[in-house]
Amino acid sequence: MDRMKNSELFRQKAFVDGQWVDAGSMESFQVTNPFDGSVLARVPDMDGADTEKAIEAAHNAFEGWKNLAAGERASIMKGWYSLVMENKEDLALLMTLEQGKPLKEAEGEVVYGASFIEWFAEEARRVYGDVIPGHTRNARIITLKQPVGVVAAITPWNFPIAMITRKISPALAVGCTVVVKPSEDTPLSALALAVLAEKAGFPPGVLNIVTTAHSPVVGEVLTTSSLVRKVSFTGSTQVGKLLMKQSASTVKKISLELGGNAPFIVLDDADIDAAVEGAIASKYRNAGQTCVCANRLLVQEGVYDAFVERFTVAVKKLTVGNGLEAGVNIGPLINKKAIEKVDRLMKDAVAKGAKVALGGQHHALGGTFYETTIVTDATVDMEFSQEEIFGPVAAIYKFKTDNEAIQIANDTPYGLASYFYGKDMQRVWRMAEALEYGMVGVNTGLISTAVAPFGGVKESGIGREGSKYGVEDYLEIKYICLGGI
Repeated sequence: MDRMKNSELFRQKAFVDGQWVDAGSMESFQVTNPFDGSVLARVPDMDGADTEKAIEAAHNAFEGWKNLAAGERASIMKGWYSLVMENKEDLALLMTLEQGKPLKEAEGEVVYGASFIEWFAEEARRVYGDVIPGHTRNARIITLKQPVGVVAAITPWNFPIAMITRKISPALAVGCTVVVKPSEDTPLSALALAVLAEKAGFPPGVLNIVTTAHSPVVGEVLTTSSLVRKVSFTGSTQVGKLLMKQSASTVKKISLELGGNAPFIVLDDADIDAAVEGAIASKYRNAGQTCVCANRLLVQEGVYDAFVERFTVAVKKLTVGNGLEAGVNIGPLINKKAIEKVDRLMKDAVAKGAKVALGGQHHALGGTFYETTIVTDATVDMEFSQEEIFGPVAAIYKFKTDNEAIQIANDTPYGLASYFYGKDMQRVWRMAEALEYGMVGVNTGLISTAVAPFGGVKESGIGREGSKYGVEDYLEIKYICLGGI
């Protein structure tokens, strides 16, 4: 932490009701650097009772926060945005230390995360209702949109800043108060955001950060509390289904951004060099640990060999190493469990006939580092086809016709992100409409932005985050009928 310019951002306490606090039990847990396993910090290991206090703080702060004018909330959020941008280098450093991604990539995430604060600060002023023609002569109908109440945000480790700001910025903008449970792997980024939020002027209780190594316990409290009216979760489909079931006990509004199995399709009329560039950006960003990264590269047979050759040349140029070092493109996987999963998927693929064109082993750096890997001759019976790899492994499939590509792409319970490269507009429209995914990138491998709706279909989730649609899940519509007019 010696490299940080603003040492105030490094906190080892949770943030509840405007106070920096320990767990009631005084228990704590370690936060480690995935690069070398060194201990970075110890933070409070909060339990159900601590979580109830955070929920009560948010509940008590709700009336005051929602009753501020939209412009007043927007002003505080804009101040928060400015502080995040002013401290982006320190925030990026903190993220690299606890998450592992390269420093440049981490700084990009900070800017991306800040963009949601800025966007929704502006959207705060645009929560419009309607006046509807009455059903009788003496009646008038009005609809209002009001904040849903206390929001629980449960966020993952792979984007420890952006996943928080994408969830809580629309909630805060419309007048909700929030309780955030960050991943136990990356709580320091969340706490740093809270430092800046406090400085920006958020009233006590409006934003609360609960750190814990006992996610199931805290998650159950958040999903079953009658004071929490909305739950937003990003993570695995398995956990998402559990949280959805628990939330049903109080019929909460719920947003889920769950697992993906993104196809990356290269048609035979595609610009191969552009497709290679897009595939690199989509597949290897964050060491392949993103829910929207290319999981299956489907390449049409006429350009298969050319694509594999150029793709291999490009991947060989990527550098694996410590994210703090200049020139590093890929950092370590988050933990031992992650690298064990990659090992299992690779063994399955090789046993079923896949060829390892590049890499395929633990990296010489040891720890949780894995070589940049390309697997060719992948087939639909391999576990790659149904599971997220979440590592720097590209599995390449060959297909003949457009319809075959669509069939393979859609043959999964997931439907988050998809990509394809091609030039013919008839094929582009046909494929874009046929892919069963919430998001489709055409001739681009990067689709995430604050101004567009992010979310999936099927078992990839419910709801949308970002864009003008992103506020709707945090609002209730109230219908008022005025009689006797």
